[in-house]
Amino acid sequence: MRLFVITAVLSLFSGLSSGFAQASSCQLAVLRYGGGGDWYANPTSVPNLAAFCNTQLGTRIDVEVPYVEVGAAALFNHPWVHMTGHGNVVFSPSEARNLRAYLEAGGFLHISDNYGMDVYIRKEMKKVFPELEFVELPFMHPVYHQNFDFDSGPPKIHEHDQHPAQGFGLVLDGRLICYYDYECDLGDGWEDYQVHRDPAAVRQRALELGSNLVAYALGGALED
Repeated sequence: MRLFVITAVLSLFSGLSSGFAQASSCQLAVLRYGGGGDWYANPTSVPNLAAFCNTQLGTRIDVEVPYVEVGAAALFNHPWVHMTGHGNVVFSPSEARNLRAYLEAGGFLHISDNYGMDVYIRKEMKKVFPELEFVELPFMHPVYHQNFDFDSGPPKIHEHDQHPAQGFGLVLDGRLICYYDYECDLGDGWEDYQVHRDPAAVRQRALELGSNLVAYALGGALED
């Protein structure tokens, strides 16, 4: 039943041009996890991203964005899920199994390190896919060239430790199932202007890459 939910949603977005624009509505979500980390950070991010996709890509994404528990059956109602925070993340064994089933069934997870999340997320995603490693995606990867081009990978939104922004992925059977931005703070760039007062050009590029992630997920698997 869960597999059919994801398959049905993704099948509506089999094209990335006119078919994509005419697709039925869907709903993105934010992942709520245990461990004490602030999963609720950046509350305006994903609603703004959904609105940007609707305006720029012609999608019909619901701008109401729910929080969904890692272990909940409701996770399978959302083809694209965002995860962020600054600190600890803990998945129980049942939550790890549920998240794995969701991603295997066609779901997509975007993780945005809001600073301080890296050591935790790498450990917890190993519970989900022990056999997979995060790999830095080459700049020619399709996720960087959907509707907007990023020839040098993810943009630098906020400075933390003077490291370059990087985009890592988990790839399962040739499909990117999880995109993880590190030293980038992509989700911060989607927030309302008043939150961080980032320049318009910085917010624009953040939203453009975010929309690429959504387009990639909703468009189904591409060659990796």
